[in-house]
Amino acid sequence: MMKIIGYVFLALICFSCHSKETTETEATTEETVTPVTVVTISSGPMEEDIELNATSAFLQKWIIKANLTGYVKSAGLTLNQFVRRGQPLFVLQTKEAQSIGNTINKLDPSFHFTGINKVLANGSGFVSELNHQAGDYVQDGEQLAVVTDTKSFAFLLDLPYELRAYLKGATSVPVLLPDGELLQARVSGNMPTMDSSAQTQRVILKVTASHPVPENLIARVKLIRRANHAAWYLPKAAVLSDETQSEFWVMKMLNDSTAAKQLVTKGIETAENVEITSPVFAGNDRILITGNFGLPDTAHVKIMVPVRTTE
Repeated sequence: MMKIIGYVFLALICFSCHSKETTETEATTEETVTPVTVVTISSGPMEEDIELNATSAFLQKWIIKANLTGYVKSAGLTLNQFVRRGQPLFVLQTKEAQSIGNTINKLDPSFHFTGINKVLANGSGFVSELNHQAGDYVQDGEQLAVVTDTKSFAFLLDLPYELRAYLKGATSVPVLLPDGELLQARVSGNMPTMDSSAQTQRVILKVTASHPVPENLIARVKLIRRANHAAWYLPKAAVLSDETQSEFWVMKMLNDSTAAKQLVTKGIETAENVEITSPVFAGNDRILITGNFGLPDTAHVKIMVPVRTTE
């Protein structure tokens, strides 16, 4: 009899403990509240762009060549010197005049045999390459120097053919230099050939800068892919997605303590914001921006800071 009473007493104790644990667990579950911060939707212009590389270049260069075989008697130019069209650059003397010119003049002074010829600049620009100096022996047609036409300066954009629609009809595009300077470039034209391996077409962009821009400088050109001047958008942190990024949603406050999952459709996306094309949110709708990751479809939350806008 005593054993039966002991078993009953032990069962009552176990039941009491189990009930207490269940009550405590339920209380803990009920008190679980996620701290969050919220934003409201904003409206304004949005653009989705593509950035491509463009390289600076001088499209026109004048090759200064020797017009006889002989010696360079004098060279009246230096590197980076600006020269004008028709300006004498080199004085050449034939090797025959160098060896027997004085002898002929002594025999017949009226002959005036010198064998000297001047090489003139065939275009205006600065001397970008200097290959010979006074005293050098050169062959007829040999390159003496290179004069670069400053007026031919441009940026060359290698445009993938599938992106040509975003440049079609554009008269100017922004060119961002590595130091942060922004230049407006005029679309001058397209090269008539394609790069067979990269399938890109070269576009000529003419710029006007207040200072000399060096050749072979790589800049960034921004092409507008899509634009909406009255877009409704949220910060990127407010928009969640599944692993395959096939479904997107936000957590919207239903009241001061409950947030629910709301499927959305994205539009233009920038580095900071995402356009929401549907559904249409009201200006006072509160959307979770922090604490929203991993929440169930309906969650008990607590707003930690006042509502702020994304503007």
